[in-house]
Order: sequence, then C-alpha cells, then structure tokens
Amino acid sequence: MSSSTEKEQQQQQQQQPIKESFNPLAIAKYLGPSTPKLDHLLRFLNSVRGTDKVLMFIQYWSKIVIFFLQRRLRSQGLIKHIQNFAGPVSDFRVLLRYYGLLPMVQYMAYIEHHEPPSAWHQTIERLQNWANVIYYPLEHIYWLGAHQVIPLSQAKTDRIGIWSCRFWATYVVLEFVRLLEQYRLLRKRETALVKRIKAGDVHSDEDPEMEMALIKKERTAMLVNTCINSGYFPLTVHWSLEQSSFPDVLVGVCGGFAAIFQVYAAWRDTA
Repeated sequence: MSSSTEKEQQQQQQQQPIKESFNPLAIAKYLGPSTPKLDHLLRFLNSVRGTDKVLMFIQYWSKIVIFFLQRRLRSQGLIKHIQNFAGPVSDFRVLLRYYGLLPMVQYMAYIEHHEPPSAWHQTIERLQNWANVIYYPLEHIYWLGAHQVIPLSQAKTDRIGIWSCRFWATYVVLEFVRLLEQYRLLRKRETALVKRIKAGDVHSDEDPEMEMALIKKERTAMLVNTCINSGYFPLTVHWSLEQSSFPDVLVGVCGGFAAIFQVYAAWRDTA
C-alpha cells in the first residue's frame, strides 16, 4: 500500500511541471504582484475621455491608411473593411458625447464662483461655454437626423451639421485667444517670481522651486493644448463651409495630429 502511494505521488510530481507549462495563464506570475503600467492603462481606458481619444486616433489615422492603400489597386477589399470599422467608431464617439452639456453647466458655475486669472480671461471662457452650449445639441440633432432617428430632410440635416461645426469653430478660435491670454499671465507670473527670488523677497512659508515647477507644468499643458487646437482649426473651417475642397487625407492628418496630443493629455491626467 505504501509503495503504490509513493508511486502515485511521484507521478503527480512529474506531471505537475507539464501541466504548468501548458497553462497559458502561468505567464501572469512573471508580471509581479504590482503592475503600475497596466494599472495606469486600465485607468486610462476605463475613463470616457481615454476611450474617446483612442477611438479618435483610430478614426482619423484610418483615413491616412486608406489614402496610401488607395494607391494600390489590389487593396480595395482592405479599404472597405477599414471604412466599415471607422464608420461605427465615429458614430460611437458622438454617442459618448451624449452628456456633453453637463460639464459645460458645471464649468459655468465654476468660473462664476471662483476668481478668474483676469477679467478678459473670464469673458473668453464665458463665450466658449456659450459656443459649446449651442454646439452640442446641434451635433446631436444632426446625428439623429443623419441616422433617421428623427424625421429630418437631408438638406436640414446637413444645414444643422454645418452650423454645429461653425459653433465648434468659434470655440476653437476663442481657445487661441484664451491660450494667448494664459501665456501673457504666465509670463507675468514667472517674471514676478524671478524678480522676487533675485531680490530675496521670499517668505518663509513659500516654496519658489515648487512655484517654478508649477509654472513649467502649466506651460507644457498650454503647449499641448495649442497643438490640439492647431489640429482642430482646419477641420472646423472645412466642416463649416457648404462647399470645401479639403481632401479627406488632410482631415486624417489634422485630426491624427490632434489625436496624438489628446491621447498624451488623457494619459498624463490618469497617471
């Protein structure tokens, strides 16, 4: 009895490494108990903003891929597959913005109850909010009409779409003005801080190094927003015109450029 039991134990011990080698989940033990990069990725993808920016990247860069594939006559099938995928991606991004008005209302309350950097800065933000308050409902009505969810003629649907993009263009132009004002205020703050440091006029409860680091961080964020806005600007002009000769590949280039910085900003904010 004892010898047969020992044989069974030996067989089980010999088979155990074999079973583990065929276990595809065993690779997880190489990840370690802590996976900060994976955790960051999950936070990024679990946010609406993170998912939207990934889909934005796919939506616009697919146009660039299609442009190069169109040069090869034998790639028509692949082009069709990419178009069939990019279409629903674009639709889903519009649906993700179903609650777009709520952040506008929240931000309206914020800027009215907090001291603004300057009166001009506050005025710009108010105008931007009003542009978005009009833009979002028009975009949703356009989408519903285009998908025949609500009864709208094609002419009315197209007209609504053009006007929604015009208000988006208004926001983008105002964003350039806001960024310029932000840059002016940032330079003023930085210059004043440098003068105080050189004069030794720093209080004991202040941390000038921390303040300078915050200024540099704000400058980086401002640069990223400028790049995003620069990518959006040609698109808003293109979609605001009733007749535009802007090629689809340039839509992909401009949108793809903005998407890179949007993904970066969303990734940074979920760190």
